[in-house]
Amino acid sequence: MNDDELHFVDNFTESGFVFAPFDSAEKSILFPLNRALFISEELVNKEKIIEKKPFSVDDSSKKKHVQIIEKAIHEIKTTDLQKVVISREELVKISYFDVLEIYKQLLFTYKNAFVYVWFHPKVGLWFGASPETLLIIEDEAFKTMSLAGTQVYNNTEKPVWKSKELEEQQLVTNFIKNQLKDSTTNLIIDKTETIRAGNLLHLRTKVSGMLKESSTLEQLIRALHPTPAVCGLPRKIAKDFIDTNESYNRSFYTGFLGELNLQNATSTLKKTQLFVNLRCMKVQDDVASVFVGGGITKDSNAENEWEETVSKAKTMKQVL
Repeated sequence: MNDDELHFVDNFTESGFVFAPFDSAEKSILFPLNRALFISEELVNKEKIIEKKPFSVDDSSKKKHVQIIEKAIHEIKTTDLQKVVISREELVKISYFDVLEIYKQLLFTYKNAFVYVWFHPKVGLWFGASPETLLIIEDEAFKTMSLAGTQVYNNTEKPVWKSKELEEQQLVTNFIKNQLKDSTTNLIIDKTETIRAGNLLHLRTKVSGMLKESSTLEQLIRALHPTPAVCGLPRKIAKDFIDTNESYNRSFYTGFLGELNLQNATSTLKKTQLFVNLRCMKVQDDVASVFVGGGITKDSNAENEWEETVSKAKTMKQVL
């Protein structure tokens, strides 16, 4: 953009690049298409060998996160809450910082993810590498996915998934199916598969279909965001638990971002591609805020959930 003015989405009929927060009640930021400058560059595929740096997390952070998870498990077992995603913010001191170098390393580390660097002088600098599509829509055809369950990649693409991860994944898939049934037709739910993102594996189920004539992009976004993969079920109860118990503001973490109503030069159709803002960090001065979380169900183990967040944070921190 050629100015520092903040622009916001009104009803998702606009064209440009959207950066939306986790809280759907807050405004989504827009880089309008008619104010954007497009620059392209071919990146040389030279992956730098990343030195495995030792990172420590203080015991108080672990204790606090484990306590919240234990409280969430209790709520799930005693109330209508079925699942809730608990996250945390980890602060990392940066000694040397190069925007382009970090972006390149994210590209090479997360080859199957949507990798971005985003900056606005009134908001800040964000990096991310998301393996999760919120929504892709072209004309009346759309695609989305449910993504849940995590384990560390150990040189096998055919891992054994436990009942906890399988149930968590099914909850997300069922939510998407129920949310879309009134606004779509020809809904197709693919077979669940394992995908790799950096040093982690996830369960993914692709979902596709057609929009009804009466449906709008805004309706579809409101129906899906935030999904149980980043919030929980039932959505309102989970969101209330997060707002009450997480000790920080997620801001744009677990929000969504991407191209909004852009037209390809070779087509008359407008296309929207939105991704959930996972595996991300905000950089301010010499400190990076790395955001990580995990889905909690009745079968969760607090210590294991803590270790999952450590694994998720590790790759993001290594590119710094």
